[in-house]
Amino acid sequence: MKLGMLINTAKHLDDVLGICRAALARNHQVIIFAMDEGTRLLENEAFVSLAELEDVSMSLCDHSAKMFGAKTEGMPPKIVCASQLNNAMMNHSADRVIVL
Repeated sequence: MKLGMLINTAKHLDDVLGICRAALARNHQVIIFAMDEGTRLLENEAFVSLAELEDVSMSLCDHSAKMFGAKTEGMPPKIVCASQLNNAMMNHSADRVIVL
């Protein structure tokens, strides 16, 4: 199963971390897309480290990151700086999507 996580706020970091790890423990793949205020989580090492986990892919809306002033320098190469197309692709390929 593939779980999509649309992160559009910076309010639920502990929930994002817990849900992602719980899904991985059940052998699910996790696709994370950050947009709007959620791009500010890219400044948090715990959030960024999720991208390094096996079976996790992460991308973000570059436009949102610029609009919200999120610092994206020095991100791991596994985090794709992209567009809303990646959000649409996540929604298409995920079996379930949650929004936080």
